[in-house]
Amino acid sequence: MDNMINFTTYTLMEPHNAKSYRYIYFTCFLFLYVMILFVNIWLTVVIVLEKALHEPMYIFLCNLCLNDIYGTAAFYPKFLNDLILNSYVIPSYMCAFQAFVVYTYVMCEYSTLAVMAYDRHVAICRPLDYHSKMNKFSCSILLGLCWVVPFLTMFFAVFLSTRLVPCRSQIEKLYCDNWSIVKLSCESTVINNIYGFIFISLYFALVLVIMMSYIKLIMACKASLECRRKFWQTCVPHLLSLINLTVAILFDTIYNRYGSSDFPVILRNFLALEMIVVPPLFNPVIYGLKLAEVRKRILNLCMNCTKNDKV
Repeated sequence: MDNMINFTTYTLMEPHNAKSYRYIYFTCFLFLYVMILFVNIWLTVVIVLEKALHEPMYIFLCNLCLNDIYGTAAFYPKFLNDLILNSYVIPSYMCAFQAFVVYTYVMCEYSTLAVMAYDRHVAICRPLDYHSKMNKFSCSILLGLCWVVPFLTMFFAVFLSTRLVPCRSQIEKLYCDNWSIVKLSCESTVINNIYGFIFISLYFALVLVIMMSYIKLIMACKASLECRRKFWQTCVPHLLSLINLTVAILFDTIYNRYGSSDFPVILRNFLALEMIVVPPLFNPVIYGLKLAEVRKRILNLCMNCTKNDKV
């Protein structure tokens, strides 16, 4: 019977001192989730309703917000349910689905940031060609690639991991990820390792390409005060988002593959949650505060709503 459970059900790691503090954890994470939904939905609504924001940069920002909502939906409802029930069990098929959503969320985040970097590069370095290059058709293609490539890439990764027969059921993490599923198997994981190495290498290469584009932007902005103003206003939020996400993914990847069980549990939990907690809350806040046009439209929409309520 125990062997059958191992094939169909996995046990996730409990938060540190979960039995003593689970209601505190529940309150904190529920508040975080509500805030994430509120800021991302609100920014998306503002961009959709305000025609002045129907520009490529803001459309890509809207895509970033939608992706944050999508990614957090894979973790928070399940985690909050586990805290209430004090049970950290997940069916194997749900574990695979959670890993798929978390990874596609991360990949789509990187892809969107790459597209946003390209958009800013054209806007600042080749302003005369901007509207011809970033037209509706090209924006639609870029947005489609932001979703299609991560979905196809991750589909094959999860497919390879689900073909492995697990001989253990304990996942040393608060949620499922692909590498944790692979580690449960006692079979050869060479194919998974090769695919994972290629997958990680390509996305860190993408980070280098994005960073190089920003270095070129910085060099191009030295000669013009207007260029520098545009860079600090529109590119700095992209850079902050990219650095935050990359550091979180880098630490999580290193721990997943080379981390020791002696690593402090609190730090393990923090590294695992940072990429799911911080970027979805961080992105809309810094973009909403940093981009003057977004701030203005948010205030206009709030004032219109207030006037309508008074009437």
